[in-house]
Amino acid sequence: MKALITGASSGIGRDMAAVLSEQGFDLILVARRQERLEQVKKELKTNVKIICADLSDSAACIRLYEQVKEEQIDILINNAGLGVFGAFDETDLQKELRMIDTNIRALHILTKLFLRDFKTRDSGYILNVASSAAFQPGPLLSGYYATKAYVLRLTEAIYEELRRAHSKVHICALCPGPVRTEFDDVADVKFSVKGLQSRYVAEYAIRKMFQGKLVIVPGTTMKLAHGFGRFLPDKQILKVAYHMQKRKNG
Repeated sequence: MKALITGASSGIGRDMAAVLSEQGFDLILVARRQERLEQVKKELKTNVKIICADLSDSAACIRLYEQVKEEQIDILINNAGLGVFGAFDETDLQKELRMIDTNIRALHILTKLFLRDFKTRDSGYILNVASSAAFQPGPLLSGYYATKAYVLRLTEAIYEELRRAHSKVHICALCPGPVRTEFDDVADVKFSVKGLQSRYVAEYAIRKMFQGKLVIVPGTTMKLAHGFGRFLPDKQILKVAYHMQKRKNG
């Protein structure tokens, strides 16, 4: 069996590669950094193919699919993602557009192309990495939160389409809270809540994916926060979210 993972050079993607390799899956690992991918490959026990690609480029997403479409891929994990911190009128537009291209366009393209093949075969798993950010607005990380809401809602809608088509293909969304990865440094934030271990999140996500879970939320704290948030008025949620984001830049 074989899995393709984007954003596989670090963090959750790297740990998902390790978990699946330990379970006997061959892997296709995709990221921008060749050296990092080579290092990950050395650590894994199964067959690993690495592909360097900048998925913020839509053409690169299509080239990736064309490159691997003849391989028997059983799992697609859309993990590549970026974040941009700051007030919306002050953040760099080009960085935000690159984030949108990576978090939304790349995931949308790859999900569509591989889903068509999976449906024809009537088997396969797609795991889209969203975030707990998908559940609410995020002042000071407004674009990032919005991209993750897109990922979650797209995934949920496709899930229902597959269910009504009686398809054996499964799609799910991973919605973790803070995770201890290099995302903090790249997005220039400091989380006020202690992050979960990346390896734990990877193991939990893959286990729940195989169990057929639709929305995967690791950790008791995030489950409680998500449940509690349903009872707060929108404006109150905005106030709480702003203060939490503001602390990240402290």
